[in-house]
Amino acid sequence: MINNGNWTVTVELRKGADGADLWNALTTKCFNRDATCPTARIAIALDGKVISAPTVQEAVFAGGNVQISGDFSQSEARDLAKILEFGAVPVKFKVATVQTVSPTLGKDSLRAAIISGLIGVLLVMAFFFVYYRMLTIVVVGGLMVSSALLWSIIAFISRSNGLALTLSGVAGIIVSIGVTVDSYVVFFERIKDELHAGKSLRSSAQRSFTLAWRTILAADTVSFLGALVLWWLTVGSVRGFAFFLGLSTLCDVIIAYFFTRPAVLLLARSKFLSGRKVLGVALPESIAQ
Repeated sequence: MINNGNWTVTVELRKGADGADLWNALTTKCFNRDATCPTARIAIALDGKVISAPTVQEAVFAGGNVQISGDFSQSEARDLAKILEFGAVPVKFKVATVQTVSPTLGKDSLRAAIISGLIGVLLVMAFFFVYYRMLTIVVVGGLMVSSALLWSIIAFISRSNGLALTLSGVAGIIVSIGVTVDSYVVFFERIKDELHAGKSLRSSAQRSFTLAWRTILAADTVSFLGALVLWWLTVGSVRGFAFFLGLSTLCDVIIAYFFTRPAVLLLARSKFLSGRKVLGVALPESIAQ
């Protein structure tokens, strides 16, 4: 509180022999400058360090309250009040291990995470090209659009709310690539089943997405709920991992419906795949058209 323009700390004494009576006995000795308290000051110490040493101005505090005044700033008065209220933490800390960390560790770790992520994406693209052939174009395009959308959202949140992309966040984005790839696998496998049944790519594309959409939506919902629970129950860097995993999962739902579906339908109706081997299944021109 402020008294005469200065910050003061008011302490309420506990009643009884172990409270106000004990305090008044001590202040009487200090006020009279007894041999046990020749300086008339009472030290307030925390963990062996003197925090404040006010001079006693009264022998007996009859009102049950003690005011400590001085040249305090607001923060100093607040800190002193907390010390008087809570005291010392009843535990002792011991040094278990000491490790010297290079200041470039964060930069090196971020570079390693990005490189490993790029290598993982390239391996996934190579697998898709071998197994799904020309439809890998859709996967590459979808990942590029998803990355652009995710980057835009992160940039906006960073500018408006100070969001930082940490190493755990990068890990969450890399893990989400697997969620995105699963959506393409489910969709393409549906198309592959339709082609094996003798249907054309044009007729099977729309039907396959309708059947695959429920599976994609269910898988992304489970992934998002897992990220939400992880974010709710944890703290620190794990929350960053959960946040970016959930954000990437939501982006996957948007990309699957608004990019992957129309892109495959457009390719299925074009002459680009006419007579080509799609998903490992040869398409005669009569069927492809």
